[in-house]
Amino acid sequence: MRRLQRHAALTALAAVGALGLAACGGGGDGGDGGAGEEVAEDEFEEAMSTPTELTFWTWVPDIENQVDMFMEEYPEIDVEVVNVGQGADHYQQLRTAIEAGSGAPDVTQIEFQHLSSFRLGENLLDLTPYVGDLEGMYPEWVWTQVSQDDGLWAIPQDTGPMGHLFREDLFEEAGIEVPTTWEEYAEAARTYREAKPDSYITNMPGNDPGQFVGLLWQAGARPFGYDGQETVTIDLDTPEVEKVVQYWDDLISEDLVSVDPDFTDQWYQGLANGKYAGWVTAAWGPVFLQGTAGNTSGLWGATEMPQWEGGDQAGNWGGSTDAVLASTENPIAAAELARWINVEQEPAMRFAQEQFLFPASTEILEAEEFLSQEAEFYGGEQVNALFAEISEGVATDFGWLPFMDYAYSAFGETLGSAIADRGDLMQGLQDWEADLVEYAESQGFTVE
Repeated sequence: MRRLQRHAALTALAAVGALGLAACGGGGDGGDGGAGEEVAEDEFEEAMSTPTELTFWTWVPDIENQVDMFMEEYPEIDVEVVNVGQGADHYQQLRTAIEAGSGAPDVTQIEFQHLSSFRLGENLLDLTPYVGDLEGMYPEWVWTQVSQDDGLWAIPQDTGPMGHLFREDLFEEAGIEVPTTWEEYAEAARTYREAKPDSYITNMPGNDPGQFVGLLWQAGARPFGYDGQETVTIDLDTPEVEKVVQYWDDLISEDLVSVDPDFTDQWYQGLANGKYAGWVTAAWGPVFLQGTAGNTSGLWGATEMPQWEGGDQAGNWGGSTDAVLASTENPIAAAELARWINVEQEPAMRFAQEQFLFPASTEILEAEEFLSQEAEFYGGEQVNALFAEISEGVATDFGWLPFMDYAYSAFGETLGSAIADRGDLMQGLQDWEADLVEYAESQGFTVE
C-alpha cells in the first residue's frame, strides 16, 4: 500500500507540535480525530480497516475507475458514486441535502469558485489534520484556491489555465500572424474580418461568465474577495477590469467578433465550419474541441493567450476539487478518498490520460509521459506541455465571493446581456457591480 507520502507528512506535522487548527465540524465516533487534532497513524489504520460506507457525489465520467482502485487499496471501505447533475443542478441538490440535515454525501466535487459559499455555512471539513502537508505538491496558485484561513478545504482535482487555439489554415488564408499581444489581436481581428467577411477571429459569448472572469484574472484584475467572515470585496470599477471590458466593447461594436452563446448547437457548428478561426479557452479546451470539430483535425494550433503590457500572465477558467462535508461520520476515510484518488500517481495520471482532466498536481504536470504526448489534431504539437507551462504563469491571489452562483447569474442579466445584444458593455459592467453590491448588502455582508 502507498501510504509513505501521507505518513511522512503526518510525521513532519507531529515534529512541529500541535497545529491547533479548528475544522468546521465533523469528527465522528470511534477515534476518527476531532477538530484541530492530528490523526495519528494508528487511528488512520483503524479507520481504514473498519467496514465503512461512503457516498461520493461527482460528475466526472468514469470516475468509478479511480474509486475502484481506492477500494482495492482499502477493501473495507465501500464507496457509492452518485451523479446528481452537473453545475447548478449539482449545487442545488447539495445545498438541499445540507439544509435538510440528511442525505448529503461524505465527499463531493466542488469547483474552485464555489468553495467559499460552502465554507460560509461551515459545511466543509478542514482536511489539514487528515491529509498532512500537501502544499508543495501543487503550483502556488492552485494551492491558494483550496487553502484559506489556515485551513485546507478541498483536494484539487483539475484546473483550467487559459490559452489560445486557432485555425492555422484560416489565419494563413487571411494573411495574419498569430498575435502575441491584445493590441496585435485587435489588429488581426480587423484584418481577418476584411479577408473573410463571413467569419470571425473568435466568438465572445454573453452567457459564459467563467470565460470572461478568466480574462479579468489574466489582466491583473482582482474583482472579488471574501474574508471568511462577513466582509466581501466587489471591485469592478478598477482600471484592470475596465480595460478588458472596453477592449471587448470595441471589438464587438466594430463587429470584429461574434457573440453567439457558447456550448450550443450553433456554437459547435461555428467551431466545426470555420465561422470562428480561434478560441480563447482553458486547458480542457483542446480535447473538447477534438470531439466537437473532428473534421478539422490537423488544422489547429495552440499557443498562449495574447498578453497585456508586461506579459507572461495567464488566467484560469474552470477547475474543481473534492471536498469532505463536515457532516460526515467517517472523516478519516472520506478525507483519504479525496486525497488518494487525486494525489496518488496512478489514479491522478488516469484522470489526465483517460478522462482528459487537466492536472492540478505538479507531479503530473511535470511527468514526461504527460508532457510528451503529441496531439495529431494539433499537427503533432505537445499541447499538454504548452498548457503546463502556461499554468506556471497563473496569478496566485485571485479570490471569489461566497455567492458566485448569484454573481454568475447576475452577469448574464447585465454585462453578459450587453455582450449578447452588442450593447454598451461599460454600462453592463456598472449594472453588474451595482447588482452584486445590493445583493451582498441584502445578505448581511459588509462590502469593501
